[in-house]
Amino acid sequence: MSSATEERRSSPRLEADEVGFISVSGSSTRCCLVNLSDGGAALDVPNASVLPGRFQLMTERDRLIRTCRVIWIRQNRVGVEFENSRNVECR
Repeated sequence: MSSATEERRSSPRLEADEVGFISVSGSSTRCCLVNLSDGGAALDVPNASVLPGRFQLMTERDRLIRTCRVIWIRQNRVGVEFENSRNVECR
């Protein structure tokens, strides 16, 4: 029997306190990365209800652009999965 707190992620998430930018149709919104792994992240966003199912995320520190798919939303926190085939480094 599995517990509700059982870890389902394939790679562990590390706590983060990092600025990111969500890009949708040419406009950008600032967000905060709460935690991060190779496969996804949790983000605090100003208004989760206006996010589309897919968007691009750029982290301020590494300038890596990741294509994200929304997995869950809880108030203004959003869990995303990275779609690896479209990650691009921005210099």
